[in-house]
Amino acid sequence: MCPCRRLQESNEDGATIVGRLLIGLGIALVIAGIVVLLLERAGLGLGRMPGDFAYRGRNVQVWFPIGTCIVISIVLSVVFYLLSKLHR
Repeated sequence: MCPCRRLQESNEDGATIVGRLLIGLGIALVIAGIVVLLLERAGLGLGRMPGDFAYRGRNVQVWFPIGTCIVISIVLSVVFYLLSKLHR
């Protein structure tokens, strides 16, 4: 069923759904911020993981956060997989 049709058939108006979505996103951002701060204190800050490449020359600085991107991708994949299983 299309999400738009579900919205039309539900008793909630669009503002209520958007409000709940914004509250959920805000809570998720707070949790993500706390995790980043805890990782930084543990010495595992983002951008300093194994697999990240940094080059510093005289007039140029290049940074490729390959390891960080892989870790973030795995974590987000697991989170979205779990959310999809809970939603069904």
